Amino acid sequence: MVLLGACAGWSLITAAAHDGRPEGMLLAVLAMAAGHAVGRVSGALLPVAAPCAGAAAGLALALALPGLSAGPRYAAPLGHAGGTAALLTLATAAACCAAWATPVPELRLVLRLPAVGIVLTAAVLGSVAGSVASAAVLLCSLAAGSVSRRGVCLLGLAVSAAPAAGTAWALAAGVLPGGLARVLEGRLGAHRVALWQDALHLSARNRGLGIGPGRFGELGGTAAQLSPDGRPHSALLQLAAEQGVVGVFLFVAAFCWLLHSLWRSPRSTPIALTAGAALTALTVFAAVSNALSFTAVTVGAGLLAGWATARPWARAGAELRP
Repeated sequence: MVLLGACAGWSLITAAAHDGRPEGMLLAVLAMAAGHAVGRVSGALLPVAAPCAGAAAGLALALALPGLSAGPRYAAPLGHAGGTAALLTLATAAACCAAWATPVPELRLVLRLPAVGIVLTAAVLGSVAGSVASAAVLLCSLAAGSVSRRGVCLLGLAVSAAPAAGTAWALAAGVLPGGLARVLEGRLGAHRVALWQDALHLSARNRGLGIGPGRFGELGGTAAQLSPDGRPHSALLQLAAEQGVVGVFLFVAAFCWLLHSLWRSPRSTPIALTAGAALTALTVFAAVSNALSFTAVTVGAGLLAGWATARPWARAGAELRP
């Protein structure tokens, strides 16, 4: 809560310094905090049913997302692919957490079937990133059953998120080899890379307080002014441009604290590692897309973290009786 409060406070400070619009950041912080609180409470009361309901809701939102986002805000060439992939990944993790939460082995197999269905649904929808990430979360969840020390695995997840952010920065800075840069630009889109370059130039000139939240579309280059939603489609580069180095530090610190809370979680290791894998995938999506611009995604991330760190009441009572 201290970190989320610092994120909200810093956005207000940078907005006051440059006449920015911090509403988007404040909404994201509120959505994350509310989702985490609801996840802790519902995970304590209904450790199996709550993640199941969350998985169903995430899948339904991912299917309805094209209709919900109609209009120029999420129009081509950037689209809503990051939000769809993130929702599908979080839904897969919720289904896997529900499967690990039940003590009945036969029921675990039944509860894993929705996770498999979400992976197949992502492929049918054409979300390659969502299908790959969901399948990776499912495989990590299955492998987590044989892991006894979660700390090393969570540390590995934290390290694995760094290459995505580093690649986005290197591509924007033009330090990658020509052949690799052309391949990545072809996959990610020239317009997206141009937005990253605009964000990097702004962050280099405004390292302290940035240019102010919500002002990237106004002060960026030609690509930024032509962006349908006024964002660079990279959470780290957007924070670097709009809120400076401190904003990036707070974002990274919040992700690291989530993994730390999963390490200290009273839930089983498979549940903690499943949630950690999904949150790491979400961080990768956020580094190269606008996934965190969707309120449903930030709420889902908070819910998943809350379910994975909640202490079920039945278990607490069983510990007190002896």
